[in-house]
Amino acid sequence: MVEFILYLVIMLVVGYLVSRRTKSHADFLLGGKQLPGWALAFSERATGESAWLLLGYTGFVFATGLSGVWVAIGIATGIVFAWLFLAKRFMREAEVTGALTLPGYLAYRFGNHGKIILWLSSILIFSFMMFYFGAQIAGAGKTLFTVFNIPPVVGAVLSVVVVITLAFVGGFVTVVWTDMIQALMMLVTLVVLPIIALYHISAADLSISQALVSAGPSMDSWSGGAIGFSLGLLLFNNFAWFFGFLGGQPQLSARFMALRSKKEANEGSFVAITWTLLAYGGAFMIGLTALTLYQGQVFEDVEMILPFMILDLMPPWIAGILLAGILAAIISTADSQLLVITSSVSEDIIRHALNWNLTEKRLVLISRLTIIVAGIVGLIIALTSKSLVYLVVSWAWAGVGCTLSPAIILTFFWKRYSGIGVIATIISGFVSTVIWISTPLDAIATSRFTTFFIAAAFGILFSLLFPDKKKKGQQKDKSSTSLEVNTL
Repeated sequence: MVEFILYLVIMLVVGYLVSRRTKSHADFLLGGKQLPGWALAFSERATGESAWLLLGYTGFVFATGLSGVWVAIGIATGIVFAWLFLAKRFMREAEVTGALTLPGYLAYRFGNHGKIILWLSSILIFSFMMFYFGAQIAGAGKTLFTVFNIPPVVGAVLSVVVVITLAFVGGFVTVVWTDMIQALMMLVTLVVLPIIALYHISAADLSISQALVSAGPSMDSWSGGAIGFSLGLLLFNNFAWFFGFLGGQPQLSARFMALRSKKEANEGSFVAITWTLLAYGGAFMIGLTALTLYQGQVFEDVEMILPFMILDLMPPWIAGILLAGILAAIISTADSQLLVITSSVSEDIIRHALNWNLTEKRLVLISRLTIIVAGIVGLIIALTSKSLVYLVVSWAWAGVGCTLSPAIILTFFWKRYSGIGVIATIISGFVSTVIWISTPLDAIATSRFTTFFIAAAFGILFSLLFPDKKKKGQQKDKSSTSLEVNTL
């Protein structure tokens, strides 16, 4: 308990100290290009991997066995692709357009339809991101209850207070530097715990392969026991997390936009990819070793397997450090999500869509007020929703990432993509996700796959039917594929 409280105090102190660098609205939302690439990489990974990785994914592997590896492969592939092929492009486009947000970039790029794009993308982000945020707070409440027997409501409230405070005091700069510390804590938990678990397995003369066989007929199969078309669906449904990493997650793309140079982008790529391989390898092994150590035991909530292992295998002083890693994952993602919601309100809607001419000071004030309101709404969602962390994050990943990813990929690499095409992409992605997850179809083919391809198909079709009319004398930036800068 002392270590947990100390962790929270350190985060708040670091947040306060670095917050003094934040002076303008641009600093509050994107850091003002003053952050090193390696710090942004740690922040991007801490933001991208939340309670979902430490609680949801480890529990998923515990429940499914070897076939759970395809989720890790899909995600790792998406992260590698994003850092190697999209990060520098985001950095360059942000410099050319001056955009501070992902919707803001699309609006600048397709200026004739900019306001509609801002409204639609902001509604999309707010709708799904609030549930994503609520899932983090629910995960924090569950963890604190398991570890300290703190009532989930009290744990959720405590977590929201810390998250709101970190995002409130210094915005993007505070979040990135605290994320960096939290990313390291997450990595320690995910690397150290499976090593200790393997030691206990060896000491007890247990076998992971035999435990998998005993756990069920499909647990020891990399294909989950599926064949033919069912095998294809299983592999693709798990791998489909890949599509959400193709530029469509605004909380991740913001880190790319904040990069300062190609050199720092390369440094960030190395840090992010290395972190991903270590973290996902560790999380996968935690699921397998837990299945081996606790074979035959029944867990009411498999998403609590990681904190259970920590408390079971570690002395209290080490357990406190590793358990803080779980809260680090939750807080680092939650505060970034609050900033995304905030930027949609203050930058995309108030500043550009509504054209309110406000001072920098007032815009920062609006951002901070939005953080408080969104935090309270997220808390309400966390306290009233009974959905599992894994499922809620999966739906939000489809609704936001797999809707906006086609828009980004087509904007970057297809000259004929039009403003009407962007609008069609966003609307079709939003509607198809809601419909898909509301029916049994999602259990057959995940919305992470269907949303991406439906949104891409509508974007391409409507771009061909309603191409942008090029203005006379309009110039194109030769360094960027079909980049057309239009101020709102």
